[in-house]
Amino acid sequence: MAFTSVEFICFLTVPVLLYYLIPKRTQWPLLLLASYIFYFLAGGWYLPFIATTTVSSYFAAVIMSRSSEKEKNYIESNRDNMSKDERKTYKAVQKKKRFRILVAALILNFGILGVLKYTGFTLSNINSLIGFFGGQDKISVPSLILPLGISFYTFQTMGYLIDVYRNTTTAEKNIFRLALFVSFFPQLVQGPISRHSELASQLYEKHTASWSVIAPGVLRVCWGYFKKLVIADTLMVAIKAIVESPAEHEGMYVVYLIIMYSAEIYADFTGGIDITIGVAQMLGIRVTENFNRPFSSKSTKEYWRRWHITMGSWFSDYVFYPVSICKPMQKLSKFSRAKLGAAVGKRIPVYLATILTWFLTGLWHGAGWNFIVWGLLNCLIILVSQELQPLYDRFNNKHKALADSRGWEVFCQVRTFLLMGIIRILDCYRDVPLTFKMFGTVFYSFSSWRDLFNGSLSDLGVSLSQYAVVIVAIIIVWAVSRKNEEGALFGEKLCSRPLLFSFCAAGLIAATLIFGSYGIGYDASQFIYSQF
Repeated sequence: MAFTSVEFICFLTVPVLLYYLIPKRTQWPLLLLASYIFYFLAGGWYLPFIATTTVSSYFAAVIMSRSSEKEKNYIESNRDNMSKDERKTYKAVQKKKRFRILVAALILNFGILGVLKYTGFTLSNINSLIGFFGGQDKISVPSLILPLGISFYTFQTMGYLIDVYRNTTTAEKNIFRLALFVSFFPQLVQGPISRHSELASQLYEKHTASWSVIAPGVLRVCWGYFKKLVIADTLMVAIKAIVESPAEHEGMYVVYLIIMYSAEIYADFTGGIDITIGVAQMLGIRVTENFNRPFSSKSTKEYWRRWHITMGSWFSDYVFYPVSICKPMQKLSKFSRAKLGAAVGKRIPVYLATILTWFLTGLWHGAGWNFIVWGLLNCLIILVSQELQPLYDRFNNKHKALADSRGWEVFCQVRTFLLMGIIRILDCYRDVPLTFKMFGTVFYSFSSWRDLFNGSLSDLGVSLSQYAVVIVAIIIVWAVSRKNEEGALFGEKLCSRPLLFSFCAAGLIAATLIFGSYGIGYDASQFIYSQF
């Protein structure tokens, strides 16, 4: 059930209305029921997978929590009879038991994700190798279902388990409450990836209806639909036309793709997150902001602190840092320092952890070499920039007036935007050699630039009037984002002035209905990130 479907809007009205009419102690059970109905309507075969993740995580967390409590109580009651070494040994033994439980749960749940999402990709590559070496017998590639949002709820729940293991969050003793944390329907489609310590308590609290709670959520939902339907889905028509006929759309069209796909995926992804946050707000629940003006970034590293924030923080906390400081890495670092010198030795653990993190980030986005290459290119740019940082600092110190100027800041922002856009077209063509070939046409297919002035752009399925609407909409989004820095909820400011709120909400709804792109029955396309 797509967020942009009429069915979803009809579905949403029921739990939101009932939520504030029923006794407050039954609010969270209603959310759980609504979440499972939503997931069932999305695909009945999906339920066993999310239920398996919930049940396995519940028991793993409870067992680890009880082990921690047992360890604490045993040491307290036997402190006078145990030496420091005995206490240390006992803690190590108990921690090892908890670690085994954690690893078993991680293998089970990431195994489910891996089998469903990557079996076809793996077998296809094996078949390619068999053919390369002259083999004739190929392995049949099964067609497996991919449950809605499995990457998001798996990563969110595994983050919860790791936090329980680290004792940074408390294990949920009620399996139904944990089920709500795993399946909370507004964020099932495309995140954000929430932390248990931030979201869970809000899900189970009692919430009271008020204008200050519901109105900002309504406005945020309208804002999300505006970005998705007016900008993203309109541009998607032209982008598909370019990608589906690459031989006819070279040079200038690739530049168009770099710029417009960046606008499309931003409007699509942030629009979906706005709907998620808005629906949660209507229920009195604050979901983590996932974007913070990424196109104002002056470097790739800064860009990834502003784009898909919860995914970046997940990989940093649960992959990069644990890998970079683990014992094998410490041994490798010590060996490298001795053999290659301190300067190289201290870099190796960081570089290896960074490469692994970005490889997995690319793989998380999809089962394809284009996503893996996309992740590794991001990694390469970040590592090269890190190595060149002393040169950047020297340049900035020597040309301080230029480095501090607004013009240089804009140059850095445009450079980062284009660099990220160039890498991102791997997501469009989905074929690595083709992507590089098409990017190469920018530098020799000069005749295509005439199409900018002869009306050929309108042959892509988007009229000049629609382009004008999209440009105006992008300017509005840009202006609002400047007022909405760091997730400040502009809706709350507007909602304190009912007349202005009504004008803005009505304007967004009217603009979306008049200028939005729809399918049959006012249903729009699914969000891009729902496939991840």
